[in-house]
Amino acid sequence: MKKSMKHIFLIIFIFVFLGCDSKNGNASSKIWNENPKKEVKKKLSGKEIAVELEKLDYFNLTDESELDVVKTGFEKSYTDLNFFQGPMREETFSFMDYRYHWVDCEELFEIGGLIKYLNQIKPTFEKLGLELEFGNEKSEQSENSWKHTIELNGIEYIAFDGQFSDLDWGIAYINFIEMLNAELRRQNSNEQFYPINCGNDGMFVLLTLKQLNFINWNYPIDDEHPTTLSAWKAKNGL
Repeated sequence: MKKSMKHIFLIIFIFVFLGCDSKNGNASSKIWNENPKKEVKKKLSGKEIAVELEKLDYFNLTDESELDVVKTGFEKSYTDLNFFQGPMREETFSFMDYRYHWVDCEELFEIGGLIKYLNQIKPTFEKLGLELEFGNEKSEQSENSWKHTIELNGIEYIAFDGQFSDLDWGIAYINFIEMLNAELRRQNSNEQFYPINCGNDGMFVLLTLKQLNFINWNYPIDDEHPTTLSAWKAKNGL
């Protein structure tokens, strides 16, 4: 009888142990399955990049006669250099897509530079069906400081205001982009200019937020590609 009872207790113990182990296994399985899967980043081809940019209306400001050249330029730039940029017109600093813009930040900061680059930007506004009239430029300069303003579409904007320092070019560059973006918002555009780099070979580009997100996902995030104004200012000490 005692031996029989031992067998019964042993069988009960085995079933209890296996049941607990099974529950633990199921619990572990549930925890593992609930972990989110990491999104795999697919590497697009240059042709696919151009197709996706077209779907996002990146080329909607490009002249029809230059469209194939521009798309091929973006495809080649991505394939060969993993770089976001299209072609320029020969012997000029004018980009064929009307979105990308070159700027010499030293020249922009100096007298005469502001008007020059506003004239460069005006065709982009016209392509968008927006106004960009400018005038009444004012300059008050002392030995150590300068206040420089201009009116865009009748509203006064600050091009530079403060003491001279090593940050002058960057301040003028950001103020220029911010005044253009203020006019874009005021005219209900969903486009904004985004900074890339500042120097004697500076760049900035007109994008929608969806276009910016696509670029940041598929191109390197570095000093040669567009970023937000706040990120650029933080990185450059402004």
